[in-house]
Amino acid sequence: MIAHDEEGSVLLLTIGYALLALVLVLVSVDATSLYLAQKRTQSAADAAALAGADGFTLEVVDGEPRAELTDAGVREQAAAIVAAGQDVNLVSATTPDGVSARVVVTSLWRPPISTLFVPDGVPLDATATSRTALD
Repeated sequence: MIAHDEEGSVLLLTIGYALLALVLVLVSVDATSLYLAQKRTQSAADAAALAGADGFTLEVVDGEPRAELTDAGVREQAAAIVAAGQDVNLVSATTPDGVSARVVVTSLWRPPISTLFVPDGVPLDATATSRTALD
């Protein structure tokens, strides 16, 4: 036999669990979107570094061909890739040693479903390095 003062308590529990499940689903959607945005940012950095490594000048030193990268050549190639691709910003594109290209890009992630538990926007950055070699 059910007491009269406990009537309706299952309904409140059901509503509470449904709200909790809804919040978990919304946060999961936002977390997945953030993960994919970081992967896109990293892919853009990888592509820009790979293109930057192709911005070399070819010289012959002592009868041997040598590929030499310059900061201007790396930046030119990386900027072309970033401009043609996704909405990322090129922060820097340099060559630390004349053989490798290092590229840093940033983007801003905005959640697809805004909730109280997720920030409005998160800045993302990615760094990639690629080397050029003549074999």
